[in-house]
Amino acid sequence: MADERLLTIRDVAVTLGVSEKDVIELAESGKVPAYKIGGIYLRFKKEQIDEFRKSISSLKNKQPVNPRYLFKDKLNDFLYFNDFYILCAVLIALLLTIILKGY
Repeated sequence: MADERLLTIRDVAVTLGVSEKDVIELAESGKVPAYKIGGIYLRFKKEQIDEFRKSISSLKNKQPVNPRYLFKDKLNDFLYFNDFYILCAVLIALLLTIILKGY
């Protein structure tokens, strides 16, 4: 037990292939067992992280790798992320028609 090395947040992030913020969120939610050293620093046991990684990989294998997106889903995403630009283009076109007609 004395020679057992606990992993840091960065070590776990590299092991799991996620960001350090994700590791902190997993530890706070209780999905990954973590230990606080000095009430501040999070540390993890390697065996527990390996078990968690195996459970994640088994879940990933059950999900489809390439989900199909319908045209409706793609259109909704396009409109959601580009609504500001579409609105600006419509307003500019409207203003140009008003200016060019001479109202």
